[in-house]
Amino acid sequence: METNETPQGKKPHRKFGARFAKQIVKEIEEGLPRKEAMRMHGMSYKSLELWMSQYGSPEYQAGKRRTYSPTQKRSILRAVESEMTLKEVQIAYGLKSTSLIRGWLREIKKKNADISSHNPPSMKQKAPQVPQSDEVRALQKALAEAELKNKALETLIDVAEETLKINIRKKPGARQSSK
Repeated sequence: METNETPQGKKPHRKFGARFAKQIVKEIEEGLPRKEAMRMHGMSYKSLELWMSQYGSPEYQAGKRRTYSPTQKRSILRAVESEMTLKEVQIAYGLKSTSLIRGWLREIKKKNADISSHNPPSMKQKAPQVPQSDEVRALQKALAEAELKNKALETLIDVAEETLKINIRKKPGARQSSK
């Protein structure tokens, strides 16, 4: 008697049809655990995730936890830095609650605290206050405007990278070819 198994006891790779995939998705939406479906039908986790995203009902898709790319997180956090309230950012980016943003802010503060704790004490001291002349005030204003422009351009690049699905920024350490 010939079996359909390999010497290691694993089933050989097989291709599943769309009708079969839709049936599995329906069973999972009705309550079948994913691990059980994968075990019963010998499929991979990646295949099941792909089917759920392709054939899942709108109700299932709406209930699914949304994930955010680093680019999206940066854009959202920049919006908070630009004097928007958490509620305004929540509405603008279609987030379910502000607690997600608060969590990201805590992560950033913790990372910044870790980085600043490694700085030598001499760098933490502030420069003494000196009376400001008109020229210094003008330079500070120009600096503030340049920083604002830089934030706007960074946000524009983030949005472009997200919508066009391309990397615009140069990767650190990338070699340039000379022609």
